[in-house]
Amino acid sequence: MPLIGYARVSTEDQTPLPQSQALKSAGCVEIHEEQASGGDRARPVLARVLERIGKGDTLVVVRIDRLARSLSHLLEVIERLEAKGAFFRSIQDPIDTGSPQGKFTLQVLGAAAEFERALIRERTKAGLASARTKGRVGGNPGLRARDPAALRKVRLARQDGYMERLNETAQDWVPHVRRLRPDLAWEDVVRIINGPLPEARRWTQSRLLRAVNAYVRDGFLPATVLDRAGPRARDDRLPAIVAGIKGADPDITLQAICARLENMRERTPRGRTSWQPSSVKMLLERAKRLGIL
Repeated sequence: MPLIGYARVSTEDQTPLPQSQALKSAGCVEIHEEQASGGDRARPVLARVLERIGKGDTLVVVRIDRLARSLSHLLEVIERLEAKGAFFRSIQDPIDTGSPQGKFTLQVLGAAAEFERALIRERTKAGLASARTKGRVGGNPGLRARDPAALRKVRLARQDGYMERLNETAQDWVPHVRRLRPDLAWEDVVRIINGPLPEARRWTQSRLLRAVNAYVRDGFLPATVLDRAGPRARDDRLPAIVAGIKGADPDITLQAICARLENMRERTPRGRTSWQPSSVKMLLERAKRLGIL
């Protein structure tokens, strides 16, 4: 099983060389290096690695903190790997999802995270109940009085929070929207985006449209992505979808495109559910003739 290494440093003054050497000694066939903050989830190198990693591959890091700074982020990445049939291993930590012991450790970490969230909820409820018995009512006085300035402040804070959450997932959908719209209908764009994502992170069409509208409003995406999709001949639809997948990852293999199409439940030109590389190659050649690749 191919071992794929990921090394990360936080600043330009640091060097990833010791990590890369350790990953090479562990047997990694390829190593990806990145300079980024551990708290930043939108890391382009990590995003490309997670996009290209395939079934049976193992993502390897020297220590857990090189991949994630929070337990929730770590579990999110591992869930994404498991959805693709891939594994995760940390050299200096007892985590290897390819082994029974590593899976057990991961289950313990997940249970600990859920227990911590439950404790926080219980403490919050107890604190609110205690305050109410003493006659204190929670909340913003300005909101209770329907003060326009307070309402506007809360509305802006909610918008900022929403944009922050969108930024954490931008690498999943923004490149696809930028490339595929308005050439493809939203229904097909959503299916292409959801192809490599685990169930918990998949998008609905309405949710994606809301996110795109927010990015257009703030100037992060051009307004043309919201234009109405033009009519497309039925025979051109599959080449357009395959071209969209290939355009988002030029190095993706024919077999990986087959797996993506099967995850999307897209049927072959002959109506079958199992895709072959030869069919994908034919569609890519047709996409080139149509000028969409």
